[in-house]
Amino acid sequence: MVLDTEVYSNTGGQTSKATPLGASAKFSVSGKRTSKKSLALQAVSYENVYVAQVAMGAKDLQTLKAIEEAAAYPGPSLIVAYSHCGEHGYDLKDGALQQKKAVETGYWPLFRFDPSKPKGKKFKLDSKTPSAPLSHFMYNETRFTRVVKDDAELGAKLLKQAQELSLIHI
Repeated sequence: MVLDTEVYSNTGGQTSKATPLGASAKFSVSGKRTSKKSLALQAVSYENVYVAQVAMGAKDLQTLKAIEEAAAYPGPSLIVAYSHCGEHGYDLKDGALQQKKAVETGYWPLFRFDPSKPKGKKFKLDSKTPSAPLSHFMYNETRFTRVVKDDAELGAKLLKQAQELSLIHI
């Protein structure tokens, strides 16, 4: 299980390959200009790894099902779990609510990929169509609003790019 905070948390919040487009972090204070690399989708590309993307605060039963399936899979398994972090810039007591917003806006899609299933049934998207704009998630976090405060035009551009990417992320 990988707890994905989208930054190098133990170095004080430095930008990583997992840092999303538009997020402010150490060494990309004015907003990261490239997309996040998805560890989960890279693992799916191997075609023999059980892979799930979960957010316990959003859908705990999906998380439990993914853990059970990963444990039962007779091969390598990977679960990537969205994890809130102090570097995101909101009160961590609201972490579960923020995870729910991440899923509702399409920022963090929930899915399971089981190579043992028959063709056409290997991939299961567990999250619904986004029901809120991406800004409802992003603009609750200082890592995104810092960019908007420094340069509103750039912030709007990065939000638009992120919104376009979230529609094709999965």
